[in-house]
Amino acid sequence: MSKVCDLTGKRYMSGNNVSHANNRTKRKFDVNLRSVSLESETLKEKFKLKIAASTMRTISKNGGFDKFIIKSSDAKLSDKGIKIKRKIQKALLPNK
Repeated sequence: MSKVCDLTGKRYMSGNNVSHANNRTKRKFDVNLRSVSLESETLKEKFKLKIAASTMRTISKNGGFDKFIIKSSDAKLSDKGIKIKRKIQKALLPNK
């Protein structure tokens, strides 16, 4: 199971453990993932996602799941996030 945020695509960062003697060894900083279910108000549908805690804070800062998805550029979203965004945009367009 990969440790990647379903919405933003955030992955681990790499860095070094630095000892008192300044010896450096490679290490990974994993993403703080949480399993949540987010509800889209426009689609009236729940999505079960594994997202980073920082993404969760950004969602609440932007005023909800739908607003976050629509505001985000496609470059900052993962494939799963882009699919959800297209679904929401399609629902928001007026039918002709």
